Amino acid sequence: MAQQDQQPMALAGVRVLDLSRILAGPYATQLFADLGADVVKVENPDGGDDTRRWGPPFTTKADGGRGDAAYFSACNRNKRSITVDFASKAGADLLRDLAAKADIIVENFRPGGLQKYGLDYASIAAINPGIIYCSITGFGQTGPYANRPGYDFLIQGMGGLMSITGQPDGSPGAGPVKVGVAVCDLFTGLFTANAALAALAYRNRTGKGQHIDCALLDSQVAMLANQSANWLNAEFCPTRMGNHHPSVVPYTVYKAADGFVIVACGNDKQFIRLTAALGVPALADDEAFITNEARIKNRDRLDTELGDAIAAFDRETVIRLLEQAGVSCGPINDIAEVFDDPQVQARGLRIDQRRSDNSPISSNAFPAKLSETPAHYHSAPPLLGEHNDEVLRQWADLSDEAIAALRSAKVI
Repeated sequence: MAQQDQQPMALAGVRVLDLSRILAGPYATQLFADLGADVVKVENPDGGDDTRRWGPPFTTKADGGRGDAAYFSACNRNKRSITVDFASKAGADLLRDLAAKADIIVENFRPGGLQKYGLDYASIAAINPGIIYCSITGFGQTGPYANRPGYDFLIQGMGGLMSITGQPDGSPGAGPVKVGVAVCDLFTGLFTANAALAALAYRNRTGKGQHIDCALLDSQVAMLANQSANWLNAEFCPTRMGNHHPSVVPYTVYKAADGFVIVACGNDKQFIRLTAALGVPALADDEAFITNEARIKNRDRLDTELGDAIAAFDRETVIRLLEQAGVSCGPINDIAEVFDDPQVQARGLRIDQRRSDNSPISSNAFPAKLSETPAHYHSAPPLLGEHNDEVLRQWADLSDEAIAALRSAKVI
């Protein structure tokens, strides 16, 4: 991917101090970085972000040696890394100096965990009243669970997602299943970024900063969407349905002669076209299937009828027939097949970069295409402490001698 330093950037001039680790916080700050913010990632001098070691698999250095865990590359592009031991007074003082120059801070320590270092919201707001300070935790800053640690897997269970994910009771492999990617972390990162940008717009009008409290549990409950709406408005408690949709039929996985296909039929007109394309048009005239409500009541019988029809074709033929009929249909790709897909390639969803040591590293592109201020990819995920001197000169106005003294004292 070519350098894009000359393009206009929506968040140019915005400074973000990233005190977060793992996924939710770093994902939010990578979104800022992709849109042009100067994001400085603060890491522990002793190993840095935990995800640098969350392998295998690991990246490969230019000399063939083992690099950071591949996990780290998922959410740390376009950032600068510095190492600071803020458990020391000199380190905490240094971070306060950097925080005084920041527009946004993102941290994911337990509630109150940064207060003893003078790095909590109240302490930073006293020296930088316009700061937008984002705290990410498992359960939030308040409530009976506030001090509990919270990981994505736990929150998927507590937040209801696993109660609706997996095969239904009584079927083979029945039981709750977590989603295969840390969706609670990722949604929390998205909510954090959205909230911070809203706060930035407010500060631009009023000059006032604010504290943003983002919790994995809150984000998980919010993303239940239509499933929580079913309970809140009709007291219908959703359950695990495997690949079925609670409100739309047919909308599931079927087995063709040589593999699986997904069929997602959103309305009655599509159902008519679906049955015609599969050579079973009489199904569309059957009173048991003529409306979506009827199809939901007779889901099992319809799945059997459509399953028999689809099984007569190979997967490629089913997809071709239904695409021609304007019915949503597609394969179930593994991750390797995803990045071989021509649509994925046409959309530029893979970013290939080189780190400062010339080792290759790849990541997913920023998904939204902005016509005037597109995302850019100016730097690969940084090596640990790669930008210590550069950032401390630019943000803290430190001399080479002062930086050398911090290094000698093992503060950085």
